[in-house]
Amino acid sequence: MRYEARSSVSLAKVQLVVFIVFCLLALAGCSSDKPGGVTATNEPAKTSSPPTPPPDFQKQHQQAEEQFRPGVGAEREQDQKEAEQTLDQDAIAAVQQTNDAIKAIAANKKGDALAAIERATGKINVLVARKPAAALVPVDVQVVVIDAAPLDIKTIDQIVQRATDATKQRDLPAARLLLAAVVSELRISTTSLPLATYPAALQQAARLLDQDKNQDAGNVLLTLVNTLVVVDHVIPLPLIVARAAIDQANAKRQDKDTALTLLQTAKNELDRSRHLGYLGDDSEYKALDQEISNLQSAIKGKSDTSSLFAHLRDRISAFLKRQKEHEQH
Repeated sequence: MRYEARSSVSLAKVQLVVFIVFCLLALAGCSSDKPGGVTATNEPAKTSSPPTPPPDFQKQHQQAEEQFRPGVGAEREQDQKEAEQTLDQDAIAAVQQTNDAIKAIAANKKGDALAAIERATGKINVLVARKPAAALVPVDVQVVVIDAAPLDIKTIDQIVQRATDATKQRDLPAARLLLAAVVSELRISTTSLPLATYPAALQQAARLLDQDKNQDAGNVLLTLVNTLVVVDHVIPLPLIVARAAIDQANAKRQDKDTALTLLQTAKNELDRSRHLGYLGDDSEYKALDQEISNLQSAIKGKSDTSSLFAHLRDRISAFLKRQKEHEQH
């Protein structure tokens, strides 16, 4: 019995200690760390700050490009404006109405879908009347800078050889990854509406809706917007850099050493563009290289080089234009 009594007393003491500790902890949790014992419940609730929006990496890259390589930034801006001027508002509206019809079919709103198809057909009829000979009508354009290629020409050739070997072994995924590592270009991707096939697909979708074959009609329209034609035009960044180097050499032609160094940079970039495969077999590369060599010799002398610089710049600009007009589907 004495053992049981001592156990009961000990247990009671333990329970009392636990209770006191619990109370102290509760009081500490309720008290504020501010002087004067002001509790947290007396403070107004703090609103959490809005989340920071994700950075626009593309915009940041463009800004860095414009500062570090102004020739590339200016070329990109110019090509973006030129490409946007080719977009056709009627064609854009036709694609938008087609997407509206797809959404209406998904929502089981047959009447809305037919109305959207009718509006799209009207835009297409206007297009055909305005551009009877057109095959593709631009509806969207993206101009991006892709610069993954090494600076060293020997490294470029090694990667190209490995890609060639992978292609021979039918390891096409590896070949594609390797070739992606030798890209240095300003890419202009234009999405166009195929005027020859678009009207017939709209008519087919409308007939299917009339027959209550909504799923089939939706599939026809979805295929239609997913098969818009995308054509890429590329401008090699090394050629843009070469032209910028020629312009800088012209501006500093009184400083012969600087001008000669800049012209050598232009020659190196031309060679790099050729090894990257941008019309690599074109004879213009050799002609431009020779013209730069002639200009370097002229700079070392005492003759006026203004006309030589102007002729060289015009020639490389014409070559850039020819590169841009070369389509890559």
